[in-house]
This record gives sequence, structure tokens and C-alpha cells, in this order.
Amino acid sequence: MDIWGIVIATIVVGATGIVIGLLLGVAGEKFKVEVNEKELFIRDLLPGNNCGGCGFAGCDALAKAIAAGEAPVNACPVGGADCASRIGEVMGVADTNTERKVAFVKCSGTCDKVETEYNYYGTMDCKMVAMVPGRGSKKCIYGCMGYGTCERACPFDAIHVVDGVAVVDKEKCVACGKCVAECPNRLIELVPYTVRYMVSCSSRDKGKDVKAVCSAGCIGCGICVKQCEYGAIVLEDNIAHIDQSKCIGCGKCAAKCPSKVIRKVRE
Repeated sequence: MDIWGIVIATIVVGATGIVIGLLLGVAGEKFKVEVNEKELFIRDLLPGNNCGGCGFAGCDALAKAIAAGEAPVNACPVGGADCASRIGEVMGVADTNTERKVAFVKCSGTCDKVETEYNYYGTMDCKMVAMVPGRGSKKCIYGCMGYGTCERACPFDAIHVVDGVAVVDKEKCVACGKCVAECPNRLIELVPYTVRYMVSCSSRDKGKDVKAVCSAGCIGCGICVKQCEYGAIVLEDNIAHIDQSKCIGCGKCAAKCPSKVIRKVRE
């Protein structure tokens, strides 16, 4: 074997490697993407669930938006007040005023309370059922269909269908909003964790029509409005609505509601 041939081959390979390394180094420097240092700090503080509850594609996108001033420091619903406070320190924001929220299902139409039109056999998905006649087997077209689309959408195991109606576990819920987006009947609402009473019905029909299909629906009688001394309840579209900024949680409305649709959700 020619020793000089081996030496020359080694030199050529080594020189080629050096040239390629230099070219890669120059290209890396020329085309490198500048990263905001604040963005890196914020990304480390975010929980990393990538649930999309903040309205962005994931935690990386949210961190970039917060660092650029395009999203508030408390935009992450999963991290809560502690996460918002730490991000606020990075961004130089002292007070975040973060209020914990949870999902609430505005329906009480369990299997024993709502009338059924027919037996449904098909895809167990509320969005699919919403396209069949009558929007499902229940006679109330406004209530929870009970096919678990919201349950499957929740990445935190915080919502489950019980007796035909979705029920939220307040302690597990982080208000990411995925269940809200998935419900075709728009029954789920994000409310402050501290709320004491909510109207658990969404029907906009008149009282006699509500009673014909569900024994747990708001009949728009107005008794709750008369009971409230603080003007916290109004009737709109035949259904009671509670203004939480005025409600003191006395419970008089719930005590007098003939349909028992005003529910206590917190002690």
C-alpha cells in the first residue's frame, strides 16, 4: 500500500471537513434567528400543556406574544395567578389582577328530567348529533346532548357526562376553554371560581313549552327577579340571568325558584 496515498487522502478529507465546518459556521451566524431573552424566561415559566386555552398555538407561541407585548402576562389559564405573577416580574408588571375561573354547564336536564323524542344510535359526538333531526334524542333542543364531546376535549379530566349531562369538577378545571369551544349548543361558560349561584338552564322557549319537555328548565316566571333586592337578576329571552357583579349570594332567588334551576355552585 502506498503510504503517500493514505497521507494525501487524510489531508484531503481533513481539509474538506474544515472547509465545510467554516461554511456552516458562517451560514449559522448569517442566518441565525435572534431570540428575545424574555421569551426564553417566560417559556420556562409556562406550564407546557400546549392546550391552546390562551388562544395561541401553544406555550412557545404564547411566550413569544407576551414577550412582544401582544398578550397579557396572565394569558395562560392553566398557570393561574402564581404563573402570571412570575411572568409579570419578568415583564416588569407588578399587578396582574388574575381571577381564577372555571367552566359551568348551563343545563340541568338529566335523564330523569328531560323528555326524549327517540332513541339515537350513531356516532357519539355532540357536533354530529346536532345535525340530526331535533338536534338529538332529547326534546329540549337547547340542553346538553350528553354525548361527551366536551369530555373528550378536556386535557385535564375535569368534565364528565353524568346521567346525560356534562358536570364540571371545579378543582380540576383550569378554564382552558376547550369544552366551551366544542359544545355545539354553547352551554358551557367560564365563570369566576368564587361565584355562588348560577342559572343552570339555556332554554329560550316560553314557560309552557319548557315544562312540556323538561321538569328542570327555567320557565321565565320572574319570581327570582322579584326576590332579589339588589337588582342582580333579569329576564332575557324567557330565561333568568344573574349579574355576578351585583349578586351577594344570599340565595333567596334559589329558594323561591319553582323549577330549582338556580343552583348553588359554591358554599
